[in-house]
Amino acid sequence: MNNPNLHDAKGKGIQTNEEEDKDELKSVLGLQHQLLMEAKTMNSDLDLAFQLQMQEAVTASLSLPDPSPSLDAAVLPPPEMDSDYVTLMLEDIARYETERKDMEESEEAMRKFKNDLNRSIHDQNFARYIMNVPEEEWRDYGDEYERPFDGNVDEAGDEGFRVYVKGLVSEERVREMTVMVGGVGVAVCDFGNNLVLEVRKKLEGAEFMSGEMAGVEAVIHGLNAALSLDLKKITLFVDDFMVHQYITGRVQPGQSKTGTIVNEVALLQKRFTYFQSSLVARNDMKFALALARDSIVFQITWPAESSNGKGLKETCVICFEDVDTTRMFSVEGCFHRYCFSCMKQHVEVKLLNAMVANCPHEGCNSEVTIDSCGKFLDPKLVKIMIDCKKEASVPVTEKVYCVFPRCSALMSKSEVLQYTNTVILGAEHSGARKCVKCHCFFCINCKVPWHYDMTCSVYKRRNPHPVKEDAMFNSLAKKRKWRECIKCKNVVELAEGCYHITCRCGYEFCYTCGLPWKNKKATCTCPIWDERNIVHDHRRRQ
Repeated sequence: MNNPNLHDAKGKGIQTNEEEDKDELKSVLGLQHQLLMEAKTMNSDLDLAFQLQMQEAVTASLSLPDPSPSLDAAVLPPPEMDSDYVTLMLEDIARYETERKDMEESEEAMRKFKNDLNRSIHDQNFARYIMNVPEEEWRDYGDEYERPFDGNVDEAGDEGFRVYVKGLVSEERVREMTVMVGGVGVAVCDFGNNLVLEVRKKLEGAEFMSGEMAGVEAVIHGLNAALSLDLKKITLFVDDFMVHQYITGRVQPGQSKTGTIVNEVALLQKRFTYFQSSLVARNDMKFALALARDSIVFQITWPAESSNGKGLKETCVICFEDVDTTRMFSVEGCFHRYCFSCMKQHVEVKLLNAMVANCPHEGCNSEVTIDSCGKFLDPKLVKIMIDCKKEASVPVTEKVYCVFPRCSALMSKSEVLQYTNTVILGAEHSGARKCVKCHCFFCINCKVPWHYDMTCSVYKRRNPHPVKEDAMFNSLAKKRKWRECIKCKNVVELAEGCYHITCRCGYEFCYTCGLPWKNKKATCTCPIWDERNIVHDHRRRQ
């Protein structure tokens, strides 16, 4: 007859043996601790007896009138017992006991984490199953659907979990030294892209690593993190093309340290029932890039006293000043770090030249976001930065400015037309526009406040002369021999070079007469250049 509890007993056999081994280890450690304590006590007692015997011998020798050399007191030396050795042994046992307890707590926490993870996967799988139940079936049998969690769960979907990995090697400044440091970031997410586990680690030997090698090292850390969670199906995400080529086997690194690491990756891949590598953009790397950068920051900061008490210091790689970490700015997207003062100067210079501010790091094109600049910029400069970014986002041929001097808001033609159509019918043909900022009406053709009950041609006949400001500008343009682009109406000044002008809207024309260039050839007979605009007087420059 079959015993129904036999299967459970077998299933628990390993756990029982492990518990017995732990109990036996505890008893052995306890016994060894007791014997060492007894030895220490015995050594202390023998030392005390030796001291008493010495005192008695000295007292007896002082009481004799003429001590004889032949009557030396027979004093037995204490047996040799190294008390320092016993003390060190006791310290080792105490340290080992502490490490054992910490390991047990860590294992228990990991078991609880895995159980919670399995329960979450089970609930998501069951929720997804219920979502696919037909409406009629759910109406008739919905109350009877149940799937209790039994501790075991299959990972849903073909791709299972998602593992984002990033390895970084960076040259950093630490006080007076320039050092190479490396960091690894790993983000394990479920099939709903919810963060499950994050790992940040220091890369040993970063000074001898390339960026590709650091990326492959990060892959190893990511796979080990997935295996520690007993995951069987994963999709690995990397943002480095060569790392992706190594992992997929499309490129062989050859006989090198990178080749050894790639072979280790191949061995780890075999421990998964499903493994897929995917190449994504840096912006899609979730938390992995931030974790890797955090690992580097942890290595280049040090504790220091400040006016606010204890804090962390970091060296800015631009000004080489040691700055409190709370006064360091991290660029979103690349996470390069600079002090507030240097970033403020960098952004102000870019705004002065009507340019969008990017990361100051050489070769890095990560844009400095407007929201983050509020930490170190004056609110007025933030407003200017918003306007500059908007101006850069609107094509030159689409730009429209409000004609009212106190507003001058920038809009795109499509934006202002769509806004005007909500209040005026036929605005596209009439030329009437309503400013999205000040809400005043103006004419997009005449560049003046809206002329009610009057067409553009009638208005121009009645007002042949431009307004005072426009007249002054036109006079200055004529005096300086500036040329207006007939396509976008922007005014161009020739500072140096030939007379072939390419406007920022893309239109090409002759600066002398204004006729267009077609297929990189002039349609006029004007000279292409003037020697005075080509050959410069260096003495005048000086």
